[in-house]
Amino acid sequence: MIKGVTEGYTKVLEIEGVGYRAEVKGTNLSLSVGFSHPVLLPIPSGVTALVEKGVITVSGYDKDELGQFAANVRKVKKPEPYKGKGIRYKGEYIIRKQGKKAA
Repeated sequence: MIKGVTEGYTKVLEIEGVGYRAEVKGTNLSLSVGFSHPVLLPIPSGVTALVEKGVITVSGYDKDELGQFAANVRKVKKPEPYKGKGIRYKGEYIIRKQGKKAA
């Protein structure tokens, strides 16, 4: 808890996919990740979100609240195993599948 107050915690999420993007609109995080509509997630108080070029940086002093918000962002579009498109944590390794072979 002392580290949270003095330094703060940070989680970094990466957006992978053509046309996938995110932006902060007021107190909401707007995600355009392949659905017919943008997904709006309210940013909790005590957590700040910064978006720049396919990378979402979430920081705050409460480790539990920060981790839950980062998990909710990732849950919107989990990385899929064939092309790897979706939202993942920085450094997360996705096991890729081969897919269909051309006959």
